[in-house]
Amino acid sequence: MNSDPHAGIVQRLLAARRVQWGVAVVSFLEATVLPVPMELLLAPLMQARRRILWRLAAAALVGCLAGALAGYAAGHLLRASAGEWIVSVAGGGPQLARAGELLRRYGFWFVVSVGVTPVPFQVAMVAAGASGYSPAGFVGAAALSRGLRYFGLASLVWRFGNAAERLYRRHRRDVAAGAVVAVAAAWIAFGILR
Repeated sequence: MNSDPHAGIVQRLLAARRVQWGVAVVSFLEATVLPVPMELLLAPLMQARRRILWRLAAAALVGCLAGALAGYAAGHLLRASAGEWIVSVAGGGPQLARAGELLRRYGFWFVVSVGVTPVPFQVAMVAAGASGYSPAGFVGAAALSRGLRYFGLASLVWRFGNAAERLYRRHRRDVAAGAVVAVAAAWIAFGILR
C-alpha cells in the first residue's frame, strides 16, 4: 500500500489528457489555499513525463503566478476579509504585519526571499496587495523565485532521472534550511536583519 498522500493526485494527473492544465490548476490552488509544496507532485510527474518536463515546470509557474495575482488582489481589495483568510489558511497570520513592513522597505527582494524559502507564499501575496506594492515588481519577483524552484526541479529530473525524486525527498529539508540560511545571510550582509 502506498503511504504517499499525493499519489492519487499524481495518478489522476498522469492519466489526464492535458496534464499541463492539471498542473497549472493544482499550482494555482497551492499558491492560494493549499499549503503543500508543489515539488511533491511535480517530481513524480516530471519523471513519468520527461519529454514534457519543461512544459510541466512552465505550467506550474503559470498556475502559481495566477494564484499569486489572485492573492495580491485579495490583499489589495479585501484586506480585512479574504486576504487575511488566505494567510490564516496557510498558517501565516502572525507573519502578515511583519511581512508588510519588510515589503515596504525591501520590496522585490523580500518577495524573492519568501518565494524560495518554506515560508508560506500567501503571506507575501497578501502583504504585497495590502501594502500597495507594485504589481509588476511583485509578479517579477514571484516569477523569479518560483521559476527557480520549478525549473530547478526540472533540471534535477533531467539530470538525475528517476533518482531525482529520491534526492528531493531525502534532501528537501536540508535544501529548505539552506535556502533560509542563505536568505538570512544575504539579509544580514545587506543590513536588512539587525
